[in-house]
Amino acid sequence: MVLNKKYLSIYFSLFFSSLIFSQEVKQDPVKVNNLDEVIVTGQYNPQSIKKSVHNVIVIKREQIENQAANNLADLLNFNLNLTVIPNAQTGKSTISFFGLDSQYFNILIDNIPLVSDNGLGNNIDLTQINLDNVERIEIVEGAMGVEYGANAVSGVINIITKKTIDSTWKIQTLLQEETVSNEYAWFDEGRHIQGLNIGHNVNKNWFARAGINRNQFAGFYNDRQGESYFENDGLRGYDWLPKTQINTNALLSYRKENFNLLYKFEYFNEVINYYDAAVRANIDVQSQTSNPSATDRIFTTNRFVNNLNINGKLDSGANYDVSLSYQQQKRRLNEFNYFIITEEKSNETDEVYQSSNVFFSKGSINNLVKNDVYNFQLGYETRLIKGFDTQASGDVTQQDKEQSQNNYALFGSSEINLSDKFLLRPGLRYEYNSLFQSKLLTSISARYLMKNGFELRGNIGTSYRTPNFEELYYYFVDSNHDVQGNENLNPESGFTAFVNLKKRSWINDISLLNIIKVSYIDIQDKIDLAIVNNTPLQFQYINIDAYKLWGITSENSLKTDNWTFNLGATLQGISQIANDEVNSEDDFLYAIQLNASSTYQIKKWQTALTILLKHNGKQQNYTATGTDVNGNSLFSKTTTDAYSWLDASIKKSFFNNTIQATLGGRNLLDVTNVNVSNSANGGIHSPNNNGLLLGYGRSYYLKLLYNLKF
Repeated sequence: MVLNKKYLSIYFSLFFSSLIFSQEVKQDPVKVNNLDEVIVTGQYNPQSIKKSVHNVIVIKREQIENQAANNLADLLNFNLNLTVIPNAQTGKSTISFFGLDSQYFNILIDNIPLVSDNGLGNNIDLTQINLDNVERIEIVEGAMGVEYGANAVSGVINIITKKTIDSTWKIQTLLQEETVSNEYAWFDEGRHIQGLNIGHNVNKNWFARAGINRNQFAGFYNDRQGESYFENDGLRGYDWLPKTQINTNALLSYRKENFNLLYKFEYFNEVINYYDAAVRANIDVQSQTSNPSATDRIFTTNRFVNNLNINGKLDSGANYDVSLSYQQQKRRLNEFNYFIITEEKSNETDEVYQSSNVFFSKGSINNLVKNDVYNFQLGYETRLIKGFDTQASGDVTQQDKEQSQNNYALFGSSEINLSDKFLLRPGLRYEYNSLFQSKLLTSISARYLMKNGFELRGNIGTSYRTPNFEELYYYFVDSNHDVQGNENLNPESGFTAFVNLKKRSWINDISLLNIIKVSYIDIQDKIDLAIVNNTPLQFQYINIDAYKLWGITSENSLKTDNWTFNLGATLQGISQIANDEVNSEDDFLYAIQLNASSTYQIKKWQTALTILLKHNGKQQNYTATGTDVNGNSLFSKTTTDAYSWLDASIKKSFFNNTIQATLGGRNLLDVTNVNVSNSANGGIHSPNNNGLLLGYGRSYYLKLLYNLKF
């Protein structure tokens, strides 16, 4: 494939700019200390980024507030190697991380994986994760199987919540109003968010917090006519489904010098309304009247989370950490025949069609040996999961719904300080799974602090992905179809190698940070739907495919007392191999991402101006377009057009940050549908039929935040 020369020139200019910036400059030790943010993901104990063996990307609270981000989908769109993938018709937004979907990485909250409709830690809907009480977000790229087990192939996202306040009482209220494209009204259009959080330091040992957030998204019409429309012309309903979410949380913590106890409770409720575009006239011939109706649905999700964490230090000096979690999530489907004019219902059904019940426990201990050169960590992890997904797995689970999967793991790693500069961490994890073969996962990570502010880190590791409900239990067989899951599937095996070189430097009052990262991911036994019998035609999920990715990323930041500027680019090549197809292609297909952001602080006015830009270059895939004379599939390249996101905001604080107002715009380049073209026919498909609905157009918001401390 010939890569666009313009993109190559942009990328390599960024690449070489990193080397240019990385000149030896006199360093200020005070500034170095100020840059040492404390992180916890993948660490034995909380420690600075510089000392970490992993390269950890940190999204601070300040960035969350500058973007007025209410949930994780609002926030992550501008990170390199991450692509938020919304689904307007299900209401869900997930992430593609290094080209792999949300099944290949874990989302954690305070190091505990979050339950989803049919899993734990993966397949998470980003819009369901509220950010009101989030302190920061830590992202680790690369296989984290030794630390976090199954489905941590491409990395982990760890959300760290607030656990303290700097006053006796803190009461925070927020109100946020947002347009959806050019649609806005107080109740029926737009997005409406309200929140209340109360924190209290009971005494020097006890802290309590409680909060609630309501997020109403009234849907995106996009020329559709809403729920009350009764013409049968395909215009009833919404292009982007309306939904209402309520997040509630409570936290209680107890702290002493060498002992910490934390209990957290969360309840989440979501209601999504689907209005069918197919309208039945229901004509009464005798009275010459009609009572139009449609088959509408209401999806209701309820999630309960109970987390308990105990950590501290023994008299011997050893550090321990134990987490226990019980989580439950259920999704109900209420389906009925809705008479649009009279607003009556008939033929109503209501059932739970997705359910997950999870018990999770993880514990570790380290610093058992008092030695400046050598330390090691030992730990265990238990996951007991019960659930079903009738939407994904079909008729077979209607008869025998609940499935269970138990996972037990022992893991250990050691940190070896070969010198003051060179740290090595080998790791090993053994996992027993009640459904699949036991797995032995390995990793080795290294950090080398070189002269002149250079930091070199590398990680090689293995992880795996367990099959989901659809791949295991799907069953759709009738006179014309035979598509089945496969309970004998093996987990997919993943291998990753990541290397990054970081350079910190200072020029007078300007701090520079330049990073070059190289990544490689190899997935074997990838699961796909394949033909297992030609006559009669039968399909089944089997371990057949392979996936390879290599990429190079350049990230550069410049900071002064008032101004921050970031510029980055990544080039990825992806090869997907369908081993069961005679004519399949295994070429590497390349794509580029560019991002830039800037924040300017006007401290005298307590004001911050922020702008964020991300460009997603053209993406290509091989798709089946027909068959040859022998009945084998033929493949051609399908191209998704390039598109860009642009957000901007102004945040102003009043009365020593007691009141905070943020005015901004999202998707200022007005992205809605992105076209898809196929080289086989040389044309561009109609956006209405084959385009990807990625956004709901240019939107504006105003957020008001009130902080009361005493």
